[in-house]
Amino acid sequence: MENFNDLAAFAVVARERSFTRAAAKLRVSPSALSQTVRNLEERLGLRLLTRTTRSVASTEAGERLLRTIAPRFEEIEAELAALSALRDKPAGTVRITAGEHPAVSILQPALKRFLPDYPDIQVEIIIDYGLTDIVAEGFDAGVRMGEQVAKDMIAVPIGPQMRMAVVASPAYFERNPPPQNPQDMTSHNCINTRLPTYGGVFSWGLEKNGREVKVRADGQLIYNSLSMRLSSALDGLGVAYMPEDQVLPYVADGRLVRVLEDWCPYFPGYHLYYPSRRQQSPALALLVDVLRYRSR
Repeated sequence: MENFNDLAAFAVVARERSFTRAAAKLRVSPSALSQTVRNLEERLGLRLLTRTTRSVASTEAGERLLRTIAPRFEEIEAELAALSALRDKPAGTVRITAGEHPAVSILQPALKRFLPDYPDIQVEIIIDYGLTDIVAEGFDAGVRMGEQVAKDMIAVPIGPQMRMAVVASPAYFERNPPPQNPQDMTSHNCINTRLPTYGGVFSWGLEKNGREVKVRADGQLIYNSLSMRLSSALDGLGVAYMPEDQVLPYVADGRLVRVLEDWCPYFPGYHLYYPSRRQQSPALALLVDVLRYRSR
C-alpha cells in the first residue's frame, strides 16, 4: 500500500512537472510531497525526477515508470468514475426468493411500475416455499410472513394484514352441505397443500373469539401450487383454503362460495428481508423503497 500511494504521488508530479501544482491537486504540502517521492526513490535505488529551482523533469527511469503506471491509474480512475455513476443510474441484478402468492400479488405489480424507469436493473425471482438461507444461496433478499423472519435480518413490510378464505364452487356445495363450523370440515373433500416449511400437509388455521382450531382435513388433492388449488376449487373438486385476495373476485361473480368467514382472522402480512450486515446495492435500495408498504 505504501508503494501504491507513493507511485500515485509520483505520477501526479511527473505529469504536472511541478511539486507545487501536484501538491495542490493532492491537497498536501509541497515539502511532504517531495519527501514522499524521495522515499520512493530511496526504496527503488533510482532517481526518478530531476529537480531544479525552476522545473521538475523525469529521468529516463522516471519516464519508463510513468509510461508503465500512468495507464493503470487512468483505468482505475475511469472505473471509479463508472462506479460513481451507478449512484445516479443503478444497474445490476437483484435476486429474490419468495412464495408464489407474494410473488404474484405484490412483487409483480410493483415491478410493473418499477422496471420501466430502470432499464439497467434485472430482477430474478425464484419461487420457493422453504425457509431458504438467502445468504448461503446467494439471494439479495427474500419474502416471508412477518413472524417467520429471523431476528438478525432487516425486515420491511411490503403488504397489508392478510386473511385466508375457505371456498368451494356452488356445484360442490350442491352435493355437499356447506360447513357451519370447523368440525364439519372432516366430512368434506379438502384441497390440501404440502409445503417444505411445514414438513407435512399444511393444516388450516381457523380462529374465533380467541379459540384457535387447526383443521387437518382429508382430501383427494394435494398441491404445492396456489394456482392449481384455485383451479381445482373452481372445477368443483373440493374445498380450498386460500388467501382472501385471490378468491374475492370469484366470490363476487358467484363462481365460488365462501364459508366459515367468521373463523378467518387477520394476521401480519408479507415482509421483504435482507441481511443487516450487508450493504445494500443501489438497485436493491430502490426496490426496497418501491415495495415498502405504506398504510393508507
